[in-house]
Amino acid sequence: MPALQEFSQRYPLIELEIGMSDRSVDLIREGVDCVIRAGVLLDASLVARPLTRLTQITCASEGYLQRYGTPMTLEDLPQHRVIEYFSASTNKRYGLEFMIDGQERDILMPRALSINNSDGYLAACEAGYGLAQTPTYHVVEQLRSGSLREVLSDFRPPAMPLMALYPPHRQLSRRVRVFVDWLVELFARVEFQRRLNG
Repeated sequence: MPALQEFSQRYPLIELEIGMSDRSVDLIREGVDCVIRAGVLLDASLVARPLTRLTQITCASEGYLQRYGTPMTLEDLPQHRVIEYFSASTNKRYGLEFMIDGQERDILMPRALSINNSDGYLAACEAGYGLAQTPTYHVVEQLRSGSLREVLSDFRPPAMPLMALYPPHRQLSRRVRVFVDWLVELFARVEFQRRLNG
């Protein structure tokens, strides 16, 4: 959000209307110019401009780790609990994923709770419900304050793609084009990448 001031100063005649939600938006039906989405592209009919890949970590609250111990290897995970994230639109469920020998691998674990909102997902992690995986930028303050701790740092989750999506109009409006170009420029900056990926 702080970076948007730069866009507004550069293009003062473009009025921004921003919605924030985990809900999947139907751009054409809802009249939305573009969205920024993390994760796998679900709608191949949209144009996708890659912005970056977000570093992710596995984390837990101090209270959880005191109760269940700190997992040191992937073999420790069956004795732990996971907070499961599920998509409100597709009902797809996400447990824990790790990169092992260059391959993504899902680890099946006892589920403590399932939730379909990213803020609620992190709140459940801070409350001690279980292990969670999230982009690093989303938990910088919690890691700094100690309310969450990274675990299994030698076994990182796969990076999460972040992209700008918009409908495939033959004549893409200039305002959408300059906004998406600005996003690509913003995410290419080294200092912005540092803030996102820790």
